[in-house]
Amino acid sequence: MLPALGAAGLTVSKLPLDALAQTPSPTPLPSPSPSPTPAPRVTKEMMRQAEKLIGIELTDAQEAMALGGVNRNLDAYETNRKLDIPLDTEPAIAFHPSRAKKELYTAKTKFRFGKVEAPQFKTIDDLAFATVPQLAELIRTRKISSTELTKMYLARLKKYGPKLNCIVTLTEDLALKQAAAADAEIKRGKYRGPLHGIPWGAKDLFATKGIKTTWGAEPYRDQVIDYDSTVVERLNEAGAVLVAKLSMGALAQGARWFGGVTRNPWQPDEAQTGSSGSSAGPAAATAAGLVGFSIGTETLGSIVSPSSRCGITGLRPTYGRVSRYGAMGLSWTMDKIGPMCRGVEDCAAALHAIYGPDGKDITVGDAPFNWNPDTNISTLRIGYLKTEFEPQASPTATEQQRTQAEQRRAVYKTALEVLEKAGAKLTPIELPKFSTGSLRFILSAEAATAFDDITRDGRVNQLSGQSPNDWPNTFRTSRFIPAVEYLRAQRARTLLMREMEKLMSQWDVFVSPAPGSASLLVTNLTGHPAVVLPCGFVNDLPVAIMFTGGVYDEVSPMRVALAFERATKWHTMHPKVDWGTATD
Repeated sequence: MLPALGAAGLTVSKLPLDALAQTPSPTPLPSPSPSPTPAPRVTKEMMRQAEKLIGIELTDAQEAMALGGVNRNLDAYETNRKLDIPLDTEPAIAFHPSRAKKELYTAKTKFRFGKVEAPQFKTIDDLAFATVPQLAELIRTRKISSTELTKMYLARLKKYGPKLNCIVTLTEDLALKQAAAADAEIKRGKYRGPLHGIPWGAKDLFATKGIKTTWGAEPYRDQVIDYDSTVVERLNEAGAVLVAKLSMGALAQGARWFGGVTRNPWQPDEAQTGSSGSSAGPAAATAAGLVGFSIGTETLGSIVSPSSRCGITGLRPTYGRVSRYGAMGLSWTMDKIGPMCRGVEDCAAALHAIYGPDGKDITVGDAPFNWNPDTNISTLRIGYLKTEFEPQASPTATEQQRTQAEQRRAVYKTALEVLEKAGAKLTPIELPKFSTGSLRFILSAEAATAFDDITRDGRVNQLSGQSPNDWPNTFRTSRFIPAVEYLRAQRARTLLMREMEKLMSQWDVFVSPAPGSASLLVTNLTGHPAVVLPCGFVNDLPVAIMFTGGVYDEVSPMRVALAFERATKWHTMHPKVDWGTATD
């Protein structure tokens, strides 16, 4: 028997073979004209050009075979592009630095300041440059009120902020309301802790319900987000008073935002010595005594660099220490949030208020932050990047550049001597031999992904920065980064993390110059914490030194930094109101 001819819809199994053979053939029907095959949007010639970019060479047959899949992928890309993906949506991949050392989970202690001497003052304006511990003691003992302090900082923001171009939004109504509430609670005996009643400023990438959050960028200058970021929530719970949303480089790059360039209070008339880094506003405002403290962010130097340039103390915590919920995402595997203050213990108080899991940012670790102001650093294993403290001048350097380089070497020589006198036993070390620069495009790829929508619809062209080094060009360029290369770089990053883990198994802290150290890129990729503070002046601008610790161990580098701070006077030097030179 023959099988059924299902394709023709006929059953012939009951016909004898000879009858089937004698049946006349039906008149053939005309064949339908074949539909024209649409030309592929990606052609073989296009693929050949792309092969040069991605580093492979296919044969003609291999290209023909791949062509269909390449075009089908293009359809998938376009489908995904039509999805409405909110800007605060992270990829389904989480980055975690190495696990915290077991000893960090033991011997939990309550947060406490060292011995605090309340400063003498005649008027409230005399407290503009006071540290958080000093202000906290005055507020706790009710020698000043939060309302008085808040009005003073609001007045300074209005008077000096425009010169520095560091304010995006003054939050006066909210600040006065929060200050009055703090005063009422303290009067009733409810003291929340060291930040209660202290005015602070937020880099303008933290969501603040009902208040603009502009990200420093033209396309978002009227953006209002309907919730508070975790950082804002936690500082509200600590009783801190938000007085201003401070300027940031557009989409977290540089010091230029839609209002212009944020200036350095040490040289506000010199555009080329701006506040540096995207946390420019927090750095400038803190250095100029316009806020009690501020909160910034770092992806690749944006806490360290502006803190160094403006002569303040900046803490970049371990990646995953502080929740990024409600903060603009630039690079999901590199963004970090930290305090920018006028002293080490100011940073400790701020970090203590904002660190830890919130159930919203899954990258946040649960290692405690046990701040102890004990500054006996002789027991710590401290290395230093000797070659970075002794750089050789470039053969093409000008006489002025050579002079400034020599001055920097002298500043750092003195700083290291101070550290040794304070009890540090310094040993020369070197960073792992690793091609770290080749991993830098991880940041570019993630940033381009975060802002792909405005790249494709053209809004990125509204940004004032349009040079080859600005985001618009970077975003467009980064669309040519293959996914395979991005993931390979992330795998190489894992190897770098292992190398740094080996190094930090031998040292509790290492010391380097700031912000020009090679360790800045390394540790931003590996997630290690660092604290930076002033150590002198060159050409009337602050020079800074940096202390880096193991993952989830901010305490060790901060202890060394506090010992250095207590042995020097640099943190007590501030720009004059008339923007002159340093004064004690």
